[in-house]
Amino acid sequence: ENTLLAWTMPSDHIRTKGLYAAKSQNDYNYMELVSVVETGSLPVVRMESVHIQDPASQRLTWNKPPKSVLVIKKIRDASLLQPFKELCVYLTEENNMIVYVEKKVLEDPAIANDDNFGPVKKKFCTFREDYDDISNQIDFIICLGGDGTLLYASSLFQGSVPPVMAFHLGSLGFLTPFNFENFQSQVTQVIEGNAALVLRSRLKVKVVKEHREKTTVQNGIEENGVVSANIEKEVGKQIMQYQVLNEVVVDRGPSSYLSNVDVFLNGHLITTVQGDGVIVSTPTGSTAYAAAAGASMIHPNVPAIMITPICPHSLSFRPIVVPAGVELKIMLSPDARNTAWVSFDGRKRQEICHGDRSSLFLIVASLYNISITTSCYPLPSICFRDPVSDWFESLAECLHWNVRKKQNNFAVEEEEF
Repeated sequence: ENTLLAWTMPSDHIRTKGLYAAKSQNDYNYMELVSVVETGSLPVVRMESVHIQDPASQRLTWNKPPKSVLVIKKIRDASLLQPFKELCVYLTEENNMIVYVEKKVLEDPAIANDDNFGPVKKKFCTFREDYDDISNQIDFIICLGGDGTLLYASSLFQGSVPPVMAFHLGSLGFLTPFNFENFQSQVTQVIEGNAALVLRSRLKVKVVKEHREKTTVQNGIEENGVVSANIEKEVGKQIMQYQVLNEVVVDRGPSSYLSNVDVFLNGHLITTVQGDGVIVSTPTGSTAYAAAAGASMIHPNVPAIMITPICPHSLSFRPIVVPAGVELKIMLSPDARNTAWVSFDGRKRQEICHGDRSSLFLIVASLYNISITTSCYPLPSICFRDPVSDWFESLAECLHWNVRKKQNNFAVEEEEF
């Protein structure tokens, strides 16, 4: 039986503590799926109805009232000190919540030397990035800053992510729909579970680096007199995994040569990128670097992965969109003139190289490949209104989408008598 199936975000990975999967209150549309069943010599076509969830019906639902909140503040921004203090006082004293704050935030002299803020600061639970695991201790997250603050919050949770409420206190604010003026009522609505959600898909990225040694026997003859080929053995394998909210960028780095990387889809070579690089992005990332490189802007509810070249040396290389369920693999081409560099949401930048010859008879090769697919751990982003309205509001306010002076209509000619 060969059946066409609809792709959907796994609902059992939305949250580990305090939050259940968003439930649809109404059906948005119907999709007719065709399945072809082989019965004997003739195929039988069967029609099936599948409910498609309305993106605006995703709601925040608490199993029990939230007790812990992670507050993330943009570092080295003096304008955020007062909003940060007001928010923490409101959470701890008026809502009796456990507030988690990154340790380096409290090291700011304006916070460390504030005696009036001392009683509140003593109630904080602190953590350090890459040292302390708080993934199962947080009910929801509040971000104070810009889009980069939300990306940083995503990087802290390599598994399930708590719901994120992002306040617009940065420069652009495409992903931060809340204003801070009336934060008390907005935070109260979230605590009470009266809010809409958008599940922003993330990319699961696996970087595999294999170290191999090739030993060449002098004169090509072993001790037993048999002509031998190169002896290759695997020395070690290093695997690094990342959860990416916006994009994976592979570029040429500081080299003046074109980057030359092969792109595979489900194991098949689809193209070789020759240019400044390539961007693999989520729908959320389609309004970031990919938009600047000429990609279409895609709503975060659309299950897709975007492949966008960066300044390709080809007139026919257009950005493409592939289904969310595919696996992409990116490798440096064997005939590439230079190395390439890769970054994940603008962080963890590292070099992709071929290998280094260490001696006359010993070659140590480092083989890189980058595997990318849609993660089963989306980022639940709390909406100001609903996913559709918030997205178009951001397009208009932040990117000034389709802003143009209106064309005048024709003047009405006076009737002749």
